[in-house]
Amino acid sequence: METEPPLYPMAGATGPQGDEDRLGVPDGPEAPLDELVGAYPNYNEEEEERRYYRRKRLGVLKNVLAASAGGMLTYGVYLGLLQMQLILHYDETYREVKYGNMGLPDIDSKMLMGINVTPIAALLYTPVLIRFFGTKWMMFLAVGIYALFVSTNYWERYYTLVPSAVALGMAIVPLWASMGNYITRMAQKYHEYSHYKEQDGQGLKQRPPRGSHAPYLLVFQAIFYSFFHLSFACAQLPMIYFLNHYLYDLNHTLYNVQSCGTNSHGILSGFNKTVLRTLPRSGNLIVVESVLMAVAFLAMLLVLGLCGAAYRPTEEIDLRSVGWGNIFQLPFKHVRDYRLRHLVPFFIYSGFEVLFACTGIALGYGVCSVGLERLAYLLVAYSLGASAASLLGLLGLWLPRPVPLVAGAGVHLLLTFVLFFWAPVPRVLQHSWILYVAAALWGVGSALNKTGLSTLLGILYEDKERQDFIFTIYHWWQAVAIFTVYLGSSLPMKAKLAVLLVTLVAAAVSYLRMEQKLRRGVAPRQPRIPRPQHKVRGYRYLEEDNSDESDAEGEHGDGAEEEAPPAGPRPGPELAGLGRRPCPYEQAQGGDGPEEQ
Repeated sequence: METEPPLYPMAGATGPQGDEDRLGVPDGPEAPLDELVGAYPNYNEEEEERRYYRRKRLGVLKNVLAASAGGMLTYGVYLGLLQMQLILHYDETYREVKYGNMGLPDIDSKMLMGINVTPIAALLYTPVLIRFFGTKWMMFLAVGIYALFVSTNYWERYYTLVPSAVALGMAIVPLWASMGNYITRMAQKYHEYSHYKEQDGQGLKQRPPRGSHAPYLLVFQAIFYSFFHLSFACAQLPMIYFLNHYLYDLNHTLYNVQSCGTNSHGILSGFNKTVLRTLPRSGNLIVVESVLMAVAFLAMLLVLGLCGAAYRPTEEIDLRSVGWGNIFQLPFKHVRDYRLRHLVPFFIYSGFEVLFACTGIALGYGVCSVGLERLAYLLVAYSLGASAASLLGLLGLWLPRPVPLVAGAGVHLLLTFVLFFWAPVPRVLQHSWILYVAAALWGVGSALNKTGLSTLLGILYEDKERQDFIFTIYHWWQAVAIFTVYLGSSLPMKAKLAVLLVTLVAAAVSYLRMEQKLRRGVAPRQPRIPRPQHKVRGYRYLEEDNSDESDAEGEHGDGAEEEAPPAGPRPGPELAGLGRRPCPYEQAQGGDGPEEQ
């Protein structure tokens, strides 16, 4: 009985045709190694390269969406909890029954002071923290501090609320600076992965032209801020589905309110001290806070698990290796750049307008006239208007660069004039539709402002060595503006509108002046970024082109005579191969490789 031939020929075995297979290639022990373990015969290098960079681009999109969703959930939880907490603590019956003589209003005032005052010092430590932890890990740490603030509301005491508020205030500027830097870096990486075939004459990848990543940056910033502005709507969910069921109607809460809008003074003057019809049960409050805590934890997981690194490991080491003293000084040295000086009024106005939307329009015009039970819907209108208008920033792909910023300033200028002469009547609902339109239009202006400023900074400062400094300066000025609004919360509404109007006009004029200088070709004065200095020379690079090479090494390698190596045995193992570069292990051991005989 004849044996059947094997299904697959065995390597080294002699085929039925002797020592050669059907293609005429020897199939025995003399067969070429490439025929046995060579590359896949149908391998298409160009197609595999295209698929590789396509996966890279999808990874960048995943990073942008994860960072945007994480920021939305973080701020939605933070704003929703803070709003619910302040309303509950405002009611004097709730304070007396739940906490007795603990002094809850004093604790709330110190908590707000910690949130608003602490960011003033952020310019001193934000760049150091971002360079030390890295952009992604700084985002994760800051989101974790926001989650810590949420967790302290399980046990509301002075020693839990105030320290967590101070920690949260310290994390505000680092979170926003790292997020702005992260979105800008993602746009640059997406451009790099989309134009991977662009090479110079020698076959090496050439540096992309300045501003080439601007279209991607515009799209990514529009996506980020459309997600972020939805956080104001997410923050109202505890109010709509839980707290509104316990509130008095406007006839009770606004009984002693005499004037609203432009005629009002401070925040809700004459508002009733009891706003809760019945007190919520402690078990229900714990359930709501647990849901908020779970969402905050989900935001942490999004940033940790789905956000990739903003820089390569070698780039992050280079960013740290310029010296911690230089990292500390460089934000202050960037003040000499006239572009930043011209944009400072816009930075300040950006802080003014977002807080005016939450306190001026929502409280001074909205709650003062239509009651606390409609506060959530006013902020939802603002949120949806801002989120939808963030996509209007995409018009910058076809319009001149100043158009989105100037258009947002124009919308706010028109609304400020209208609000300056409008005083709604308390407890009258016929004009409530005007409030919703005003809130939505203010959101449109806010979206154009935030999207335009972040995109402009990413275009003007596209060097990866400067981006964290620039976004730190931007959000620090925002924090200073928010602190100023906190200090002036008791001013009359007309004074607040006047300050807002003057700042807006100054910001628009200063920005247009900056654009005029750029068109004239006035060169900005930027501080020099020091070269990276490493303690171990070339410990990550085996190529001749060492980007970590210090100035002294560069001069030594340009023709200077090399010193003779010291005599004696080397600490590392003796390896064969003369004239080669030392491996990283030998460099770490202090050796320079084998000596030439």
